[in-house]
Amino acid sequence: MPYPLHLPCTSPLTLRVRRGTSRPLLTLPITNASFHLCRPQTKPTSFFTHFKSNSFNWLLSGALTLGFSLALPGCVEAKVGVNKPELLPKEFTTVIDVAGFLSDGQEKRLAQEISNIEKETGFKLRVLAQNYPDTPGLAIRDFWQVDDRTIVFVADPTFGNILNFNVGASVDLDVPQSFWSRLAGKYGNIFYWKEKGEDASIEAAVMAISSCLKEPVGPSNCSDVK
Repeated sequence: MPYPLHLPCTSPLTLRVRRGTSRPLLTLPITNASFHLCRPQTKPTSFFTHFKSNSFNWLLSGALTLGFSLALPGCVEAKVGVNKPELLPKEFTTVIDVAGFLSDGQEKRLAQEISNIEKETGFKLRVLAQNYPDTPGLAIRDFWQVDDRTIVFVADPTFGNILNFNVGASVDLDVPQSFWSRLAGKYGNIFYWKEKGEDASIEAAVMAISSCLKEPVGPSNCSDVK
């Protein structure tokens, strides 16, 4: 499904975005599912009619969140950008938990699963657990070297749905657009993570993404959120 709205942008970096909640946009405009990293905006920005992200900009620079906004009308004031590289770990890791949602054991299990995904599919999944405004923000982009084969998964419960995704252009070619919204609806809704815990939502989402990415590409791949 094409994304008809193209917002102005000054940066050449392109990422595709899917979102699970409606959070204020940082600065990522979109054109046919492509986002260009831009400067934070001070005026209200438009939402896209189907999968709109008014939040990866905000959460990549303000609280790095992103994913699907399920047909959200209207505008939301942009949040002040946040860039706190001091919150990043000293050594590279694919799972960063600045919110304390995950135990050490859970982080290791997720990191191992993410490693398996990359070896088997070539796609890079990266997980950031945070509570805005306690976020590395835009610093995460360079730390992870985000490219068009990267999925940035931001777990942030600040606005209800905890699952937010920034999906690279190459990933978007293989994974149906509907997968991300169904994933957020199943494991990211406030009732689920309030009952099961933020850690349960994060783990369930990673395993569902792993299952999806490992399926053969075709008309029915990723049709079931497991």
